[in-house]
Amino acid sequence: MTHRIDYHDDPAAPPATTVIPSANVVVANRAREILLIRRTDNRNWALPGGAMNLGESLVAAARRETAEETGVQVQITGLVGIYTDPRHVILYPSNGEVRQEFSVVFTARPIGGRPCPSDEASEVRWVPPDQVAALTMDRSMWMRIAHYLAGNERPHLG
Repeated sequence: MTHRIDYHDDPAAPPATTVIPSANVVVANRAREILLIRRTDNRNWALPGGAMNLGESLVAAARRETAEETGVQVQITGLVGIYTDPRHVILYPSNGEVRQEFSVVFTARPIGGRPCPSDEASEVRWVPPDQVAALTMDRSMWMRIAHYLAGNERPHLG
């Protein structure tokens, strides 16, 4: 069963009920491979990440979520961009929550641990940049990775 449904520019999408700050992290190793997870909630490939908790900074949330989902500890090194498109909403059928997208995407380097599956990630692997496009992922996730791969000096603001 799908535990998450993404809607993009869809007039049939349910209206958003919440906005929750979240972080995604582009972790690149020395070989420039990107750390990706296969989500257990929708089976898509994605960057590690998740929601910020009360009493936590967004950078701390990025580090925590990456470690929880992948087993890899990271040092945050930069910013890919801010993604707040109100036309992208995410329905969580289990509780009826509909979140408006609000994600800050960071860059990071690994400083410990090793990739291993978790409750939220059935697979975790280092993926060469030229193989990322062949993986099944939500278009918003691909856009974040494409912005990283473009190597722009300025972060995406949107």
